[in-house]
Amino acid sequence: MHLESPFQWRGTANISTNELVIDGHPSTSPALPKSLSVEVKHILNKVLSGQRISCQEGVILHDKCDLPTLSSVAYFLKQKRYGDFVFYNRNLHVNQTNVCVLACKFCAFRRGMKATDAYSLSVQEYLGRIEPFSEIITEVHTVGGLHPEWDIEFYEGLFTAFKNRYPNITLKALTAVEIKHLAEISNLSISDTISRLNKAGLDSIPGGGAEILVDEIRDIICKGKESSEEYLEIHKIAHQLEIPTNCTMLFGTVETTLQRMIHLDKLRTLQDETMGFQCFVPYPYLPDSSRLPEAQLATANEILRMISLARIMLDNIPHIKAYRMNIGDHISALALLSGADDIDGTVSHEEIMHLAGSNTPLDNLDIDLATLVESVGGIAVERNTDYTQFRNYRRQNPPDNNGLPMVPI
Repeated sequence: MHLESPFQWRGTANISTNELVIDGHPSTSPALPKSLSVEVKHILNKVLSGQRISCQEGVILHDKCDLPTLSSVAYFLKQKRYGDFVFYNRNLHVNQTNVCVLACKFCAFRRGMKATDAYSLSVQEYLGRIEPFSEIITEVHTVGGLHPEWDIEFYEGLFTAFKNRYPNITLKALTAVEIKHLAEISNLSISDTISRLNKAGLDSIPGGGAEILVDEIRDIICKGKESSEEYLEIHKIAHQLEIPTNCTMLFGTVETTLQRMIHLDKLRTLQDETMGFQCFVPYPYLPDSSRLPEAQLATANEILRMISLARIMLDNIPHIKAYRMNIGDHISALALLSGADDIDGTVSHEEIMHLAGSNTPLDNLDIDLATLVESVGGIAVERNTDYTQFRNYRRQNPPDNNGLPMVPI
C-alpha cells in the first residue's frame, strides 16, 4: 500500500530547485555549551544564523570544537531542512571492469590487463548481473577502471542495451576521470562525450574520483588522474547539460585539515554557479590491500567531524550521505545524528569498498536499513536517483519497478 509522501517541492523538480519544504522543522537553535571558547562560539553562531564560514573557520571547528556540539549543530541544520526524514534508494553497484591504465596508490580494486583476476564484463554479462535484481531496484551505479580498449562506442552500446532491457531503471555511471579517459581515446570533447553517453542512456554521474581537490595531494595519491580543475570542469559541463551529479571526498590519506576545507570550498563555489550537485559523499580511506603505508585509518571521531563539517560548509549542496559501504552501519547511524540525511542503499553487490577492507553487509535493504534509520529517531524515505520522487518506507517490496509516485505540487 502506497503512503502519501510528506514532501512538497518548491517549484519544478529539477537540479536547480532541489529544495524540499518540510512542515514542523525545528526553529530553535541548539544551546551552545558555556565551556566553548569565544572563537568557536563566534563561528558556530555564524553557522546558526545562516552565514557561510571560511576554510580557516572550518579548520578551527574541526580542531577545537568538541564532537557532541559540532554534531548537534550539524544535526540541527539537517533537521531544519528535512526534519526526521532520511533518504535511501534501491541501487545495485555493477563494476564493469577492474582493468585500469592507472595505478592509484590508495586503490585496492584496480588490476592490470594481464592480472589473473582481471575482468571485463561483456554487455550480456553486465546485463546478467542486473537481471536477478531488476524487479526491486530503481538505480544501477556503474563505475570501474580505465580500460585501454573501451571507447565511447563501447559505452554507447552498453548503455543502449541497458536501457532497452531495463527502461525503468536509472543509470548513474562513470566518474569524471572515466569520462576524461573516454574523451581522450575517442578524440572527443568532454561535452560531446557526456552528450553522447546521455543520449545512449546515462541519467546522472557519480562523484567518485574527487579524492582531495588539491593537486599537491593528488600528485602523491593518484598521480595521472584528472587534476582538481579538470574534475570540477567535467562536473560543470555535466551541469550545463542538465545532467545532475554527485561529489565526493576521500579523506585520511596524507592531506591536512585545511586541504579538506579547501576541497569543500571548491565544491560549494562550483555549486554557487551551477546548482548541479545533488549529494556530497565523504568517506575515509580504507588502507587494506593498497600501497599507501603513510596513510592512517580515520577514527570514528574524525569521520563524524568531517560529516558534520560537510553539512556546515556545504550550505548549498542539498544532501550529505553516510556511505555505509565504507563507514559501516554503526558509524552511519551516528552520522545521521551528525548532519547526514542520506544513507546508501546498495543491494547485494559492491566490490570497490569491500576489496579495500569494508565488511558492511550487503543484504540489509530494506528492513535492516529502515531499522537502522529508526534506531536514531529517523523516518526512512525511499527516493529515486535525482531526489524528485519519494515514498515512505514500506515493509513490503513494491509490486513493480515503474518508478516512485510523484506528489503533485
